[in-house]
Amino acid sequence: MLASVVFVPSAPLLVPEVAGPGATDTEAVRAATRAAGRELAGAATSWVAIGAGDDDSTAPGGLAGSFRRYGVDVAVSLGVPGPRTRVPEPEQAAAQHLDLPLSMLIAGWLRAESGVPRVEPVTTAPGSAAADCARLGAELRTAVDSDPARVGVLVVADGATALSARSPGGGLRPAAVDLQRRIDEALADADTAALAALDPEECAHAGVAGRPAWQVAAALCSGRRWVSRVLYRDAPFGVGYTVATWTPR
Repeated sequence: MLASVVFVPSAPLLVPEVAGPGATDTEAVRAATRAAGRELAGAATSWVAIGAGDDDSTAPGGLAGSFRRYGVDVAVSLGVPGPRTRVPEPEQAAAQHLDLPLSMLIAGWLRAESGVPRVEPVTTAPGSAAADCARLGAELRTAVDSDPARVGVLVVADGATALSARSPGGGLRPAAVDLQRRIDEALADADTAALAALDPEECAHAGVAGRPAWQVAAALCSGRRWVSRVLYRDAPFGVGYTVATWTPR
C-alpha cells in the first residue's frame, strides 16, 4: 500500500561531512530533506527509492557504498534487503566492485538519518526513454499496491544545471530556467501528467538528470489524488533542488 511519496535532491552536499563546516548554503536544503525523511518515516518504515543509476547498466548494484568519490569516506547502506531488492551474487559484487550510484547513496544516508530499517533501490538508466520509465513505474505500482505493508517512496532527483551564472551547466540559460519552473510547478501541484510529458532531449540539454526518476514516479502515482507540499525550492549552486511531499488524500 502506497503511504507517501517524498522528493529530494540527488546532491552529495546534503551530507554534512561532504559539504564541510563552512558550507552554510546547504543548511536550508539539508534541513528540508531531513524533515521530509522524518515525515516519510512516520508514514512508512518500508521504503522504495527511485533514482538514476551511474550508467546504462540494469544489473543490480551493491547494498552499501561510500561518498569517498566526493571527497569524504562516509559509509552508507540501504539496510536489510527487502522482497523487491535485486541482490548481486558476492562473486559478482567483488568482481565488478559494485557501489551505489549517487541517488542511492543519498537514499542510504537519508534512511539512516530517518531511522528506517531498509530502502529498496529502483534505479533507471540516465537516458531512459519516457516509455520505459512509464513501464517501470507501472510495474512498481503493481508491486507496491499489492504489498499489505505501508510503503514510502523516496524519489532522489536533481533539476536543471544552468540556473545561475556560475552553474555547473555552463552558466545561466533562460531555457533551463523556464524548464525548471515547469518542473517546480509539477512537483508543487502533484501534476503527474506534466512530469510524464517532460521531453528527454530538452531535459538532457538543460542538465536535468532527474527526469527519468520523476517519470517513473509519475507512472506510479498517476490516477490518484494527492495533497502536495513544497519544503524547499531553490538553486543555491545553479542546480534546481526541490524537496516536496505528496500524501494521498
